[in-house]
Amino acid sequence: MQQLPAAGIYLVQTVVSFYTIIVLLRFLLQLARADFYNPISQFAVKATAPLLNPMRRVIPGWGGVDVSSLILILLLQVSQLVAVILMLGYGLPNVGLLVAWAAVGVLGLVLNFFFWAILIQVILSWVAPQSSNPAVALIYQITDPIMTRVRKLVPPMGGMDFSPIITFMLIQLLKIMVVGSLVQMLSVPRQLILGL
Repeated sequence: MQQLPAAGIYLVQTVVSFYTIIVLLRFLLQLARADFYNPISQFAVKATAPLLNPMRRVIPGWGGVDVSSLILILLLQVSQLVAVILMLGYGLPNVGLLVAWAAVGVLGLVLNFFFWAILIQVILSWVAPQSSNPAVALIYQITDPIMTRVRKLVPPMGGMDFSPIITFMLIQLLKIMVVGSLVQMLSVPRQLILGL
């Protein structure tokens, strides 16, 4: 009978995480001012519109940041945590702790998202450097603001661009120092949050 809760937890985590990534993608596309006519951008907009459009009427943006998307990502993480905790048969912690755990999960998700996006970008630069695939264009548009800042600190030398390596190191340092510290400080159960 233990397989049933495990299957339910897997299903909840997979579905909620997938939708959370779509909302995160929409947030990052807007933040990076990426091409919204790209088919993947259009998919992200249509998939998130049913939940985000009503929220945007109540929660305005702030300084060019889509606050409603951030709140929706946090709410999705909290709902995932609640569902998994209840499926495991545990009592729910207080709301503040749930929100803190969800925030740590979101931070881990963002760092993982950038790690994988930059890794894909590096691999594609070797395999298909002139690709016109819409997904490739979006990856470059989303990661470009970060990569440009890193390139200013460490410019390409002798035709070699070290910015992806530096960025990977920075992401891992953030995961160890910030996310790891928060996980310990808040006693975040790692099995509840994907990406930690």
